[in-house]
Amino acid sequence: MFTTRIGIAQYQQVNNEAAAYADPWQLVGMLFDGALDRLAQARHAMQMGQIAVKGERIGKAISILGGLRESLNHEFDPQFAGNLDGLYEYMQRRLLEASLHNAEPALDEVAGLLRELKAGWDAIPQEDRDVSRLQAEHLGASR
Repeated sequence: MFTTRIGIAQYQQVNNEAAAYADPWQLVGMLFDGALDRLAQARHAMQMGQIAVKGERIGKAISILGGLRESLNHEFDPQFAGNLDGLYEYMQRRLLEASLHNAEPALDEVAGLLRELKAGWDAIPQEDRDVSRLQAEHLGASR
């Protein structure tokens, strides 16, 4: 158990250090990864009957989804941001249901949605990321 805690602490430290050097695109990818990690941990805790750990991990995944919602740029593409916001909100509700009812299928559903979003995010070509970033910066500068 002691070794596991040291490993988790080191993993978190590396993630924190990586976040300091990551660009916004990488940070969103890291948020997806973090949410997926927490869901896997919650699922394991649920299976092991570790109610407190399950609740904590689901709570962290819900918080990460909240961070993703807050990072949406509703001015750049209001319809897309609105749709994505609704999806994140839906996933947060499903995770609350999973926590309250020990519903593994709800965890699996949210994990599947996150994997799809992450795959799409990761597939965006670098040149499109650069153009999008420039457009978002221009929009911010024109306010």
